[in-house]
Amino acid sequence: MMDDRTRNLVDECKRQEESCLYTSTTIFECLKSLRFWRVVFLIVPIVLGGVATWPLLAKQPDHEWLTGICALLAGLTPAIYKALAFEGSVEVLVSQAHQFKILQDRFRQAWRVTALSDFDTFKAEFDKLMDRMDAARAVSITVPERFFRTAKAKIEKGHYDFVADQAATPTP
Repeated sequence: MMDDRTRNLVDECKRQEESCLYTSTTIFECLKSLRFWRVVFLIVPIVLGGVATWPLLAKQPDHEWLTGICALLAGLTPAIYKALAFEGSVEVLVSQAHQFKILQDRFRQAWRVTALSDFDTFKAEFDKLMDRMDAARAVSITVPERFFRTAKAKIEKGHYDFVADQAATPTP
């Protein structure tokens, strides 16, 4: 039978596990969007460059404005992409999502397995995990709220539930 200290620490592990689930899922949703926009920023200048040369190749001089606008946008798009620092943002987010997903698993293991040992062992494991959590939170990334809402909806629909965690139904 668990004492109150162990039960309280189990509850805290569950809270931290849930926090990590929401954080990692939110970051994954943000990453999907950033990866889409990265492709857009890489492909659009190529397409615009092709469109800019089309009137020249088709020998249609009355489309200079189209050529000029497309050439301008084809030149500006890579500069905008660079200014937005997409590559660095994606790398940081991938690392953070990975860290929170690992911590989610470790907190679950702590309350499901380590809690069954003596309190001091469990508390020491919890303290190590909280140190790792503090380090992960120190990066202090903030993703837009819309990604949290998407992540929350997916979690509530059961997208991240494991069959192994579902209660076994008695056979009739």
